[in-house]
Amino acid sequence: MTALSRPLVLGVAGLGLVGALAGCATTTTDSSGSTGSGDSGSGSSSSDSGSTSSNSYKDGSYTATGKYQSPGGNETIKVTLTLESNKVTKAEVEPQASSGNAKQYQTQFSSGIDGEVVGKSLDELSVTRVSGSSLTSRGFNDAVDQIKHLAEL
Repeated sequence: MTALSRPLVLGVAGLGLVGALAGCATTTTDSSGSTGSGDSGSGSSSSDSGSTSSNSYKDGSYTATGKYQSPGGNETIKVTLTLESNKVTKAEVEPQASSGNAKQYQTQFSSGIDGEVVGKSLDELSVTRVSGSSLTSRGFNDAVDQIKHLAEL
């Protein structure tokens, strides 16, 4: 090997190593806590800052349809929240997915959402993952935003 080719070979090998390691890097998450790779994982997560509500809402039950994007396309989920003194007293989710995986995740989401949001202030409600479903949370949060407008005093 000549004196010139050895540094060249080492440089190319070093770049290859850097490229290989870059492929092993962790993925970043967006503000909703989802990597965008699909609805997977386990457990649940929701945000509750512990602050008091800044808005006042009319007591009652409100229904809205949230929209979100899944790997299978556009999906919707029907959400009904019952409010009392600005807090959620009941949450119901009706799965409306059109694809197989989305149906599965929406069903899992609907079985776990009540325990995540009941007792929380509507203003503090922001769900990121429920029963392993993260993308469905986007649709739920979209519906919550609509319900806030419907229930405003």
